[in-house]
Amino acid sequence: MNLPKFFTELKRRHVYRAAVVYAMVAWLLTQIATQVFPFFDVPNSAVRFVIVVLVIGFPIAMLLAWLYEFTSKGFVREEDVDPVARQSSGRVFNFTIIGILLLLIAVLIYERLPSHSSSGELIPDKSIAVLPFANFSDDKQNAFFADGIQDDILTSLAKIADLRVISRSSVMQFRDPAAHNLREIGRLLGVANVLEGSVRREGDRVVVNVQLIDALKDRHLWANRYERTLADSLGLQGELASEIAEALRVTLSPNEKARIGTKPTENTDAYLVYLQANQIERNPDTLLEDYKKAEQLYLTAIGLDPKFALAHARLASTRAAIFHYYEPLDAWKTKARVEADVALQLQQNLAEAHLALGQCIYWIDRDYVRALSEFDIVSRLSPNNSEAGRLIAAIKRRQGKWQESVDTYERIAKLDPQDPNVVRNLVFTYTALRRWPEAARVAARLRSMAPASLDAKIQTGYVDFWWKGDTKLLKSLVDQVPAGTDPDGVITSVRWDVAMMDRDFSHAKEVLEKSPLTDISYTNAGATPKSFFVGCILLATGNNAEARKAFELARPAFEAQVKEAPDSADRHANLGWCYAFMGQKEDAIREGRRAVELKPESADAFDGAIMNCYLALIYARCGENDLAIPLIERLLKTPGAVDSVVYSITVNDLKHRWEWDPIRNDPRFQQLIAHSSP
Repeated sequence: MNLPKFFTELKRRHVYRAAVVYAMVAWLLTQIATQVFPFFDVPNSAVRFVIVVLVIGFPIAMLLAWLYEFTSKGFVREEDVDPVARQSSGRVFNFTIIGILLLLIAVLIYERLPSHSSSGELIPDKSIAVLPFANFSDDKQNAFFADGIQDDILTSLAKIADLRVISRSSVMQFRDPAAHNLREIGRLLGVANVLEGSVRREGDRVVVNVQLIDALKDRHLWANRYERTLADSLGLQGELASEIAEALRVTLSPNEKARIGTKPTENTDAYLVYLQANQIERNPDTLLEDYKKAEQLYLTAIGLDPKFALAHARLASTRAAIFHYYEPLDAWKTKARVEADVALQLQQNLAEAHLALGQCIYWIDRDYVRALSEFDIVSRLSPNNSEAGRLIAAIKRRQGKWQESVDTYERIAKLDPQDPNVVRNLVFTYTALRRWPEAARVAARLRSMAPASLDAKIQTGYVDFWWKGDTKLLKSLVDQVPAGTDPDGVITSVRWDVAMMDRDFSHAKEVLEKSPLTDISYTNAGATPKSFFVGCILLATGNNAEARKAFELARPAFEAQVKEAPDSADRHANLGWCYAFMGQKEDAIREGRRAVELKPESADAFDGAIMNCYLALIYARCGENDLAIPLIERLLKTPGAVDSVVYSITVNDLKHRWEWDPIRNDPRFQQLIAHSSP
């Protein structure tokens, strides 16, 4: 065969040009298939079919190019083409190639345009969300194990500075990724990549399947299957994090490699108990009973492995949270700090240990500067740790840096757009600032994000009341709560509160009678005896003698709480409140002022304002109008003086709540309400 003559003939018959055109068209069709098909939920098999057809079609197209020539008269057999027509067809091919090249350039430019999230933010290429892992174990009780594997991988990835990692709270709503388009998930979360996985555990064997997907283009980047013993699986999260980083072309520093490669424990039983505790503690609406159950499980894990630094750290965080949110006792204070110190001694560069120490310093010592220093260390060790970011924003709020706090929360919300914890705090902050439209907008977003959250429903309803003076939305949202759902009496307290605001005292009584609880969650720092609520109904209806008897039943509990935690401002305020309703003026004012001394606004702009709200109500109930009214006037302009409890000071609280009736006829009070905006 004369090869030079053959290649010359290929050129004369425009086969080369046909090959170039075919290759460009094939590439263009492949790009269209991979980009457009996922948008219409066309399965990946269709993309593979297009590619196979194009590959098979290439030799056929080349054969046709050899046999036929494209002319102004259409396709003509090669031997029937005259030289003039052949030259004309060559020019057509040239223009065709130029046109297709221009189209290819346009596609390439479009592909390289930066992608944007649903909030309009640019989506970085090196960003990832770890979706909840499916539990394929026969024992469905192993769901906590699948969630634990996901959480461990996410925590390891969060330690990589060059990688943007979405928090666990943001991804939990996508537990069933089949119900969402991956492209949609990517845009909602603001990430370019998604990790999906499944876990099957049978006895001592664990099988983990993972796949890394380019969410914006819906194409697989990497996948792997790991079959290990339970003991060998303990270091899997570090191995996975390294492989994911490599797949995304992220370079790890030596320190990052060391941190993500560290096994949490060598004891498999301790690890399993730890995972159970961790899942309980991370419930959207964490209650005291949840925290205490998690505490016991962490203690069990530590009993199995006393050197389990991560368990010590999480135990410290749990105890600090119990102290801060529920029981401000010296016992919790001491035990939390001890565990944080142990965790740091065991593992100096453990981000969770520094987080726990920062929580102790912040919530217990109230030393904001030192706490911020610890949270900065957390941010260096684990750059994607959203919990540290939220705590930094919360401290700014307590420092009275309200706009800085809002800006910080908003920035975190953009980086982690589906995290309900961030959005919940935005609701609280906008509420504290009495920025009702923004608070209502963010509260609605919280409800859509966490439809099962009781907090979301309750806060949305109260925002509407503070803004418009109407309880309809609050009542309708509480009515959506399933029957029998009343953790710690939270729903009972809201139903009672709404009935009291509406002055439907008979209904308020019915609400209490339906609850089997003797203590109900209503204020901070301790449960409220049911007899206190009964006393309020009796007092509001003018039955003062019976009301005093009910308050006498509640008084020992409030006094015991103060004796138990004498440095708790909230507990002194609650006791002063009780004394005021009982008519014990001097005792009430003493306790109210003590609460303000323990937590002044200068030291805590967020909770300090609430202590003054208590004091204003105590003055009003004790007939000290000259003290109450100037304080109310100031608090109406003070950020933070708003809460979903009777002492809250907004225009609509003052208008509608029965507690303010003793000063309602004072002309100064009436003028104050008339000239103040909601």
